[in-house]
Amino acid sequence: MAEVSAEARIGAPAEKVWAQLTDFSAYGEWNSTHTGFPKGGPESLELEATYEENMKLMGFPAEVTWTVSELEAGRLLTTTGKGPMGVNLTMRYALTPDGDATTVRIDGEFTGAAVSLMAGKLKDSATSALHESLRKLGGLVTA
Repeated sequence: MAEVSAEARIGAPAEKVWAQLTDFSAYGEWNSTHTGFPKGGPESLELEATYEENMKLMGFPAEVTWTVSELEAGRLLTTTGKGPMGVNLTMRYALTPDGDATTVRIDGEFTGAAVSLMAGKLKDSATSALHESLRKLGGLVTA
């Protein structure tokens, strides 16, 4: 298993950050691992909604089928995914309002037999990608 996390304080209200975070038509503008939605993003953001995403993990293309497993509008989005080679993924986005700013924390988890072979590299690569994604997200909502 490989666990990753990143956190940033973004100078925008939680509603604005949430709107950008869940705007799947603009997902690639901030999410540094995202390369496309082969069938479009989720039609509506609700529990058990599923969608497919093409990503780059450690520089390699990967297709992941995601399911929304936890949702609290404006505050929390957790998705669980099934990727290549039996890899299971969990991504959790938590927003905490802080006056006119928002603390955004992203936690990710990768499990499966293939993960144990590359856990260290995966953790380094994914942590870097999370930090880059938060930087881009902050730039979009404060511009």
